[in-house]
Amino acid sequence: MNLTSRAFSEGATIPVPYTCDGTDSSPPLAWTNVPAGTKAFALICDDPDAPGKTFVHWVLYNLPGTAREVAENHSGGALEGMTDFRRTGWGGPCPPPGTPHRYFFRLYALDATLSLAAGATKSDVERAIQGHVVGEAQLMGRYGRTR
Repeated sequence: MNLTSRAFSEGATIPVPYTCDGTDSSPPLAWTNVPAGTKAFALICDDPDAPGKTFVHWVLYNLPGTAREVAENHSGGALEGMTDFRRTGWGGPCPPPGTPHRYFFRLYALDATLSLAAGATKSDVERAIQGHVVGEAQLMGRYGRTR
């Protein structure tokens, strides 16, 4: 699979509107080359450069297997999980000033929908997808703040 965004390319800077310094809208994402038999998708975005631990910014699951995109500021009809902002939905990059952080968007094609209620954590989703991943794609963007 291939995961892309029309807002930023692999390794590039995530534009301000998708961060806490802007409108904090979730970025548009699209994917191609989906494996046959895909019934659902899960998407996780996290920041491994956050102080203390990998910080979770977005958890989506049970995106329909027919989906090929998530529009800007939209969940794509998926269930939304709990982020490290202690709420569901997108929480944009908001690193402390200094070196830009990396934000990894990981998309998983699954051979089943997940039996999880809304508000599941990243760990819940990672456990639930075990044995059901038929394809994966990743997109990494960067964001840094000077003040």
